[in-house]
Amino acid sequence: MNLEQSNPAYKHSLDCVHCGLCLPACPTYQTLAQEKDSPRGRILLMRAEAEGEIALSEPSLGDALDNCLDCRACESACPSGVQYGKILEAYREKLARLPSRNRRARFLGSLLDNLIASKSLHRLSMSSLRMAQALGLQKLATVLPFPRWMKEGLALLPRIPKGSERCPIAPGIYEPTGPKRAEIALFTGCMMETLFGRVNRAALRVLQAAGCRVHVPPNQGCCGALHLHAGLQDRARPLVERNLRAFPKDLDAIIVTSAGCGSAMKEYPSWMGQASEFSTKVQDFTEFLANLGLGFTPRSVPMQATWDDPCHLCHGQGIRKEPRRLLAQIPQLKLIPLEHPEDCCGSAGIYNLQKPALAHSILDRKVKDIQKTGVRILITANPGCHLWMESGLAKLDEDYQVLHIAEVLAKAL
Repeated sequence: MNLEQSNPAYKHSLDCVHCGLCLPACPTYQTLAQEKDSPRGRILLMRAEAEGEIALSEPSLGDALDNCLDCRACESACPSGVQYGKILEAYREKLARLPSRNRRARFLGSLLDNLIASKSLHRLSMSSLRMAQALGLQKLATVLPFPRWMKEGLALLPRIPKGSERCPIAPGIYEPTGPKRAEIALFTGCMMETLFGRVNRAALRVLQAAGCRVHVPPNQGCCGALHLHAGLQDRARPLVERNLRAFPKDLDAIIVTSAGCGSAMKEYPSWMGQASEFSTKVQDFTEFLANLGLGFTPRSVPMQATWDDPCHLCHGQGIRKEPRRLLAQIPQLKLIPLEHPEDCCGSAGIYNLQKPALAHSILDRKVKDIQKTGVRILITANPGCHLWMESGLAKLDEDYQVLHIAEVLAKAL
């Protein structure tokens, strides 16, 4: 068996012709101006490891892959169709198995399992953090004798929404408000359910108004996207299997309000064959509604706003026109375009906690781009981007508001 047959990531890496068209799109290359922190540089390092020129434990390889946000902007820019995300995640999985990194991988996996994937612990941790923020304890913790990494992490955590905003949807079946046009399910996720219950509730109202009979299965949960991006495929597998069992089979679509979750769920079949039927039904909220049609006449929403494309919506799923088409149907809603709407904001799951300096540099560029529009309302469609950009805008003197597109459409009901 040759190297291409035994190492699918290596085979995909050979599609890269090192043309450099990915460089202007890569947020870390734009920030650090180092070839090893560009997509083609990382591919060369991964290829060198596969060919035996460097060891998997070579620090330059691990550092370069750790610095990557996995935003997929390089995939949109690449004329050769290089599947960079698949190559990166395969190598992160290999790195996580190294003895020198195993302890770190176990810690990260436990953190994701307990504070993200576990509904009860996630809800408890977010409620506790919200209380700590309200009492000013988060700021106090940064001056106490805690480890530096803990202080930095606490300082970076964005504002946790109030309890009323986080209230999740009760499991059940919700009937359409008019003639039935589709039988669907709503994926409520983990971050979306626990931090952005208000968004899922808004999406439910819009879907009902569009003529959808909506299932909200009781046993659904985390999609495993953060695990997959970190190379923890084995920990993601039981989460995927739980969702495969949770959702009814006879659905027209499974609707996702988080761009990062939707991108990961559509890619399940690349590493888990039994998820193929499930993944074919996964659609982003905007993708589904743009194709189905609103089914109601939107009322006026007098508002000036700008739309920011989440990386895993535009680059990961190729969805760009659909959100704009939906927003364009709302009378008196004026969209002022961003100069760089597809640039990463620096959130990238928990990247902003792992690489705070880089994440802040990338966020600063995004905030300046938003400021140039002159508007005070930002619309997006991913929870990590939502919280991270909200935290960046909160530092400005102006009063900014960040909304999910489902909330804007709900205003038009």
